[in-house]
Amino acid sequence: MGFLEAVTSAFSNYVNFRGRARRSEYWYFALFMFALGIIATLIDFGITRTWDIGPVNAIFTLATIIPSLSVSVRRLHDIGRTGWFLLLAFIPLIGIIVLIYWACQPGTPGPNAYGDPVA
Repeated sequence: MGFLEAVTSAFSNYVNFRGRARRSEYWYFALFMFALGIIATLIDFGITRTWDIGPVNAIFTLATIIPSLSVSVRRLHDIGRTGWFLLLAFIPLIGIIVLIYWACQPGTPGPNAYGDPVA
């Protein structure tokens, strides 16, 4: 799955918390979000001259929180874990490390409890 296909897939399934997302879809979407986040921050800095969260960054965050959550849940489904494991992010440091480790793991081959692998 290429960059544009991954971003398109993530946004077209933005309310789909069922199914599975491949590693490439998840990581390309994460790269896309990171790049747009930097751009939004730089625009806000140009407007407000502070590094605080400005209006562009706030709108960007609100507009992309649901697609980000859905692709993360589908990524966890791909490795056979429930989406509720995203709550590990609230555990300082350890939770984020565990989630990043799991996001790097290959998906389970063949069908699992969350459906067939994405073709």
